Amino acid sequence: MTTETARDAEPARLGRKRDHSRDQDILDAALDVLAEVGYNTMTVDMVATRAKAGKATLYRRWSSKAELVVDAIACMKRPLPQERDGTYVPPDTGTLRGDLVAMVKPKAVTDSNRHLKIMIGVASMMSQEPQLFEALTAIMVKPRVESYRVVMQRAIDRCEIRPDIDVELLSSLGPAMAMYRAMYEQQAPSRESIIHLIDTVILPAVGLSAPLENADE
Repeated sequence: MTTETARDAEPARLGRKRDHSRDQDILDAALDVLAEVGYNTMTVDMVATRAKAGKATLYRRWSSKAELVVDAIACMKRPLPQERDGTYVPPDTGTLRGDLVAMVKPKAVTDSNRHLKIMIGVASMMSQEPQLFEALTAIMVKPRVESYRVVMQRAIDRCEIRPDIDVELLSSLGPAMAMYRAMYEQQAPSRESIIHLIDTVILPAVGLSAPLENADE
């Protein structure tokens, strides 16, 4: 076993405090490589090359590949913009469908797809590092569920949909389907597929119908 392989196999030390101000380029490079080749194929050499940094520099800051990946995931930007003291506030268009579709912006889909690729890339590591799974869930899943919950409650408050609908269940459908496609079908959801889910599953579930013509969205 080579020195690099041995280091890469070491368990990550979670929960350390670190000043990431000098490390962001390296962490971003680690996420890019992880999304492209997966954790098992990824090497510190690949990250160093992508970040245009010396491998020794990386090992002075992270003792193993696993430790580098954990730090990179922990610093990964959330796919939704943060407002109101860090809480994402979904668009308010006046209708449930309008709000749901407005959340599916092309850039948000692109960023989310990258994050899903990262999750696929690190899937083999999740069973060994539960905290990594928790970090990914906090970054990728919970904000989306919360945004769906907010727009559902708005629709209830304006009497657009019944107050007895299962908000918690319906709020998880979109994020759950995205995760399913990523983890089991190895495909990131497109904007069109998300809107199709909204129109054919979520809206009928709350007693609404999608417009007949949605080509301009």
